[in-house]
Amino acid sequence: MSFEWLKNVVLGGSGTPSIAHTVFVLALVIASGIALSRIKIKGISLGMTWILFTGIAAGHFLEPGTIHEDTLHFIKEFGLILFVFFIGLQVGPGFFSSLKSGGIKLISLAAGVILLGALTTYAIHLITGEPLPTMVGIMSGAVTNTPGLGAAQQAFADSMQAVAPIVADASQSVAEVATTTVDSAPAIVADSLNGVAGAIPSPDAVNAASSLTSDVAATSEVVSSAALEAQKQLQDSISLGYAVAYPLGVVGIILTMIIMRYVLRVDFKKEDEGLAAMSNETALPHRYSVEFTNKMLEGRDIALAHTLINRQFVVSRIMHSSGEIVMADGRSTLTVGDRLRVICSEEDSVAILAFFGRPIEMSADEWGATAMQSTPLVSRRILITREEINGKKFSDLRLRTRYGINITRVHRAGVDLIPYQGMELQVGDKVMVVGPEAAVAQAEKVLGNSLKKLDHPNLLPIFLGIALGVLLGSLPLMNVPQPVKLGLAGGPLIIAILLGRFGPHFHLVTYTTMSANLMLREVGLAMFLAAVGIGAGDGFLDAIIDGGYKWVGYGVIITVLPLVIIALIARLKFKLNYYTMMGLMAGSMTDPPALGFANQSTGNDMPAVSYATVYPVVMFLRVLTAQLLMLMAL
Repeated sequence: MSFEWLKNVVLGGSGTPSIAHTVFVLALVIASGIALSRIKIKGISLGMTWILFTGIAAGHFLEPGTIHEDTLHFIKEFGLILFVFFIGLQVGPGFFSSLKSGGIKLISLAAGVILLGALTTYAIHLITGEPLPTMVGIMSGAVTNTPGLGAAQQAFADSMQAVAPIVADASQSVAEVATTTVDSAPAIVADSLNGVAGAIPSPDAVNAASSLTSDVAATSEVVSSAALEAQKQLQDSISLGYAVAYPLGVVGIILTMIIMRYVLRVDFKKEDEGLAAMSNETALPHRYSVEFTNKMLEGRDIALAHTLINRQFVVSRIMHSSGEIVMADGRSTLTVGDRLRVICSEEDSVAILAFFGRPIEMSADEWGATAMQSTPLVSRRILITREEINGKKFSDLRLRTRYGINITRVHRAGVDLIPYQGMELQVGDKVMVVGPEAAVAQAEKVLGNSLKKLDHPNLLPIFLGIALGVLLGSLPLMNVPQPVKLGLAGGPLIIAILLGRFGPHFHLVTYTTMSANLMLREVGLAMFLAAVGIGAGDGFLDAIIDGGYKWVGYGVIITVLPLVIIALIARLKFKLNYYTMMGLMAGSMTDPPALGFANQSTGNDMPAVSYATVYPVVMFLRVLTAQLLMLMAL
């Protein structure tokens, strides 16, 4: 039995590209990289980036011409789309909510990190003369941003596709000129000798002219070929720069956190005291108690109060002067002396509390006491799983009037939101329901609360979103001189964020379980990194030997300098809590290992909150910045 088939799959045919061999190598590279990702030094791991390094090693030792380039290109691009799309789908529901309160400040600081990083990259390019495309790759590695790398590579590839016809036309023109010169050489020689009596064109002169023009045509082809080869090497240098700069990029972010702790003389005990002074629940909404004293609203209902103050709030319970606690809704009347349980955002609390009366102190136990209630109230989180509810407004469901229950909070994508009558519910939302036990049970049947239903995948919005994302990413935004596009990284990311937020408005179920989202995201990232590594592996060692070792230093500067400047501004000017600042630094670099270090160091989730706030905007700006720098280079 011949084992030639095994050799073709494992080693590839003799110079013949094979899809089977390409997929085999990709799978082996990914498996090896994931196995190596378990290696940790001082608790720090390079994670999925090991796939890139194993891909580079494989690409270096592979026999040239055995990888099916079209297959490799497809896997790289489709992997990138999956990665960014499911990131956007996850953060989309809470994206616009993150812009409230201190979100704008954090996003502005993160944008400052990106701007300083881009300026530093360009400055190094001007000082050292390093090609700007290479510097963009180094920048993407230094800030540990894989979509930025993908965007840079695609922008370069698009520009090369636009330039290729120009190079071909120029080469053809040179060849045509050379041919014309050859054909007319005898006449040219004759004309040059015209006027010399009895002169006859020299055959040697004609042959010399013909030889010269032929050499010009041949040289044009060589120059054209050399130009294309130089473009290929420059494109490879983008991913090589990323690979070289990435390891110290991860370490540099963490070291900067540690350095800033000592430079700013951060005392964890004082930071903890600062957190303790805040509400125990850092996420919106906040709960307040207020004694109703507004005589102008005596005998009026809560719905009128909503109209007059035009702020988002919920009055969940009312304690009458008799001590009876009742559940409130829009029809509940207000009486001077009543005590109200108000739920609203921290930024609106001053206006809302002043509108109703004066704040008072009441514990959760006092509000939850059942001894004074005619009907005991229960609080329960209910998961929305019925597709018929998706996109429905609270006002359409009439839960308060039909069942006598009150919804005080909506938990969506890790964020607690304040419910209001016009809010659209989404499959996957968790709502906090307060009311009598029987009424809560009835509401549970209406809303679903079945985990099993969420296990069913909703593929329609996924592939529809990818299609729309590719269209948006391919749309030319500016032509200066090459079209600026969002690309296959930016387009799907934006569409996914919009789908996650507004999809239910069009009755699209965009919910995916966290496990499914993470699975598809990681698969996409693994495919992308493996394909990039294999494509760049052939020239990796040569790049290091030819001066690539300098790229490590450039990457360290790009990593550390912007973080130090913004950290000082955040701390000294905006008085940002150090825990929040750590999350800001990790989020501005889109670096999960740094976030893991921050959470482990602080022992709380404050870094994760600020990380999640800036992450979506940073991801988009990183992609756009990489493309703009590539535009400047081409």
